[in-house]
Amino acid sequence: MSRDCRAAAARALAAVMVQGASLREPLLQELEQVRDRDRALLQQLCYGSLRSFHRLDAVLAQTLQKKLKKKDADIHALLIVGLYQLLEMRTPDHAAISTAVEACRSLGKPWATGLVNGILRRCSRESTQLLAKLDQCQQLSHPDWLLQALRSAWPDHWQQVVAANNAHPPMCLRVNRRKSSRADYLQSLQESGIDADACRYSEDGIRLANALDVTDLPGFDQGLLSVQDEAAQLAAGLLAPEPGHRLLDACAAPGGKTCHLLESQADLKELVAMDNDPQRLQAVAENLERLELVASLIEGDGRQPPASLEPASFDRILVDAPCSGSGVIRRHPDIKLLRRPQDIAQLAETQVEILAGTWPLLRPGGRLLYATCSVLPEENQQLVERFLAATVDAELLPIQAEWGEERQGTRTLLSAVDGSDGMFYALLGKAA
Repeated sequence: MSRDCRAAAARALAAVMVQGASLREPLLQELEQVRDRDRALLQQLCYGSLRSFHRLDAVLAQTLQKKLKKKDADIHALLIVGLYQLLEMRTPDHAAISTAVEACRSLGKPWATGLVNGILRRCSRESTQLLAKLDQCQQLSHPDWLLQALRSAWPDHWQQVVAANNAHPPMCLRVNRRKSSRADYLQSLQESGIDADACRYSEDGIRLANALDVTDLPGFDQGLLSVQDEAAQLAAGLLAPEPGHRLLDACAAPGGKTCHLLESQADLKELVAMDNDPQRLQAVAENLERLELVASLIEGDGRQPPASLEPASFDRILVDAPCSGSGVIRRHPDIKLLRRPQDIAQLAETQVEILAGTWPLLRPGGRLLYATCSVLPEENQQLVERFLAATVDAELLPIQAEWGEERQGTRTLLSAVDGSDGMFYALLGKAA
């Protein structure tokens, strides 16, 4: 029996709110249970509610006489979903309220129908007054620590980043240049009635006017394209592998940059894709198979690489390090709830350990590209400075580019509503 869409959204959100789970797994479970026609709505309710969570929760707090118990986190989440429909989706009041009330029964909590009905009706009537009482962090729907960090790091651009974090992300494609050209694929999209434009900075990038299911894109199953934001597509050009080079992608999953490197240089000696998560490494294998590309897959941790990877055996290394994800919050809005300020220092330690662990694998005269999808200096420029100070044979190779914000030779793309995700790049050279 198909599940109620609003109840499904409430369950998925409750897993994030109470269990600290990332949205992906509980949402996948719920998507399997709802009708096909409800799948897009379920995703919109979950992602939209999380993007606006701090704002909606602050409105809700003004109307609850007492805090809901932990065991009723699903009702708390259902109220957030109802408020999202009322205040953000502009769903007609009667529809938003009645579906939320019915979802109480689907959740097995009919006692909550009166509570949910009363609170949503009040929020509908008094939305202007309730919203007017919110402070800046609540209005901008960000945790206080993150908003302060963005303001401190980017005093002239933080508002742009915040607006992007709260917006629906664009859908970008990367054309597989081994099988097609961007011009030809744009023509194919036009013939299929799909509105799209070439990305500004990535030679292989295309931005769709409206997001689509990948199965609706011509040639997806044949490996003509992949879904990848323009910011992430810049890595291959910066690393610039040459014929005969041996490459290491040290944190490869899910394989977007691995595949782009192989597409951009067909005459590599070898590309080794490494990741410490065997399940995520399987995603790399699946992407390689669909795109008809070949790489050597190895399970391993960049902090202590496997002994099979010999010192000075790679011409190019990509370290796309695990990070806070502060540049991709619009795609992963659960970050606003799950990330904590103390996480940044812990992540920075992991990042510098991965740099130190993979550096001996780079041959003299080789290049290592350090990348994160963060916009916080502690994980980016400051971390690179730490590594350079501790590594005598490393030098920073300034990135000459038209994109991003330049800071002492490094480049940071800041997420923008009409632009790319947030991404940091630093190119390091090893003394010959």
